[in-house]
Amino acid sequence: MSKVTFGADGFVVDAEIVGAAFDIPPADVPARLRNGEITSRCETGVDDDAGRWRLTFYSGGRALRLVVDESGTILSRATFPAHAPAAGPIDLATMSART
Repeated sequence: MSKVTFGADGFVVDAEIVGAAFDIPPADVPARLRNGEITSRCETGVDDDAGRWRLTFYSGGRALRLVVDESGTILSRATFPAHAPAAGPIDLATMSART
């Protein structure tokens, strides 16, 4: 299996990637996603970023951000301190043009 796959139901990210970012066993990732200990957000690229997606996972005051293309290739990967945003749509009026 590739590390990130894309299909009709969305993205599937290998649990090894998420587990490594948060220092948890990959086997624990699915349960933590189900119970809300790990949350995620997917953003679709527009204009110059069309054909790319930003997948961000949040857990324990940290974030993992992956930028992927339509083939599932990880173009960039970063971890940093962050708190999960509130659920719901993003208010683009309050965001800078490039985040």
